[in-house]
Amino acid sequence: MDLGLTGKRAVVFAGTRGLGRGIAQALAGEGAVVMVAGRNDAEGAAAEIAGASGGRVQGFSVDLYERSGVDTLLDHAETTLGGIDVLVLNGGGPPPAPALEIDAAGWALWFERMVANLVHAANRTVPAMCERGWGRLLTVSSSAALAPLPTMALSNSLRAGLIAWNKTLAGEIAAKGVTCNMIVPGRIQTERVDALDAAAAKRQGTTPEAVRQASVATIPVGRYGTIEEFGAVGAFLCSAQASYLTGSAIRVDGGLIRAL
Repeated sequence: MDLGLTGKRAVVFAGTRGLGRGIAQALAGEGAVVMVAGRNDAEGAAAEIAGASGGRVQGFSVDLYERSGVDTLLDHAETTLGGIDVLVLNGGGPPPAPALEIDAAGWALWFERMVANLVHAANRTVPAMCERGWGRLLTVSSSAALAPLPTMALSNSLRAGLIAWNKTLAGEIAAKGVTCNMIVPGRIQTERVDALDAAAAKRQGTTPEAVRQASVATIPVGRYGTIEEFGAVGAFLCSAQASYLTGSAIRVDGGLIRAL
């Protein structure tokens, strides 16, 4: 199937590793011109992604936790690429913590990083997509948004809010040729998941491997997913073939999430 992405200009937040890298690599493999952003050596990561996908990939090193970094990236992408057809919003997750251990300053900090900066990026980018009559906005979420996880109060709350925002925005712009969807990972093998397993092992007084085995036992497919599997779904959601799919939160979880 031709996904109709050849020549489309894509920007992937936090696209140098993990989930974002999986999506970036899949988009590049489908012929999109991709810019990946990340805090460290995005240019080197872009070269690796280009080598793996055979596609055209540029890197831009920037701190996306800062509003100024978001603006710098978008300015650079609009100048270098001539516009943005596909915007993939992604970012690092917050540290695990129980709800009562997070003060107001912590909530404000992570709201800015995980919600406000992404909404700002969409507000800057989506109007031009609407004017052109074609665009794709894809936001990476977490299983915590649909089935809250213990000690993950920040992620549970803020990612759920993004799903509601995505649904609202999708309805407002659907008739203009722009789709807005969320992609919801389960346990995908990334550095982030390794860190969460290690943190759980420390709390439980066990080993990361024991935590992983217990986690795998809850996944019907019987293993963690790969970033390539995740990226393939992400690329489809950004494609011309997904033109009648908007306002949705699509799970890539091996059957893990039990919520309807």
